[in-house]
Amino acid sequence: QVQLVESGGGLVQPGGSLRLSCAASGFTFSSTTMRWVRQAPGKGLEWVSQINSGATNTYYADSVKGRFTISRDNAKNTLYLQMNSLKPEDTDVYYCTIAGSGLRGHGTQVTVSS
Repeated sequence: QVQLVESGGGLVQPGGSLRLSCAASGFTFSSTTMRWVRQAPGKGLEWVSQINSGATNTYYADSVKGRFTISRDNAKNTLYLQMNSLKPEDTDVYYCTIAGSGLRGHGTQVTVSS
């Protein structure tokens, strides 16, 4: 079955960096467009970034553009999100998802606070 396991979250000060990872299995990762989304308690899902199967096209929400970088390693079935210049408003649970599906992992908590 499809499994998506996020990791790499934590507590970081404003201006700091984190790198999230998502280990994927149970489907052909190398042929699949992937996304990162985030959700704060009591709020809806917010799309963060998307990358196509060959990593030739990437897209970002305006709120993270220039600070976050999505990437993937198809040999390792792993999706990444490099987050720099973090702000308190980036505090959320981050999930990797298969584009066009409702499938996502359990998420990883990112907290940006001094």
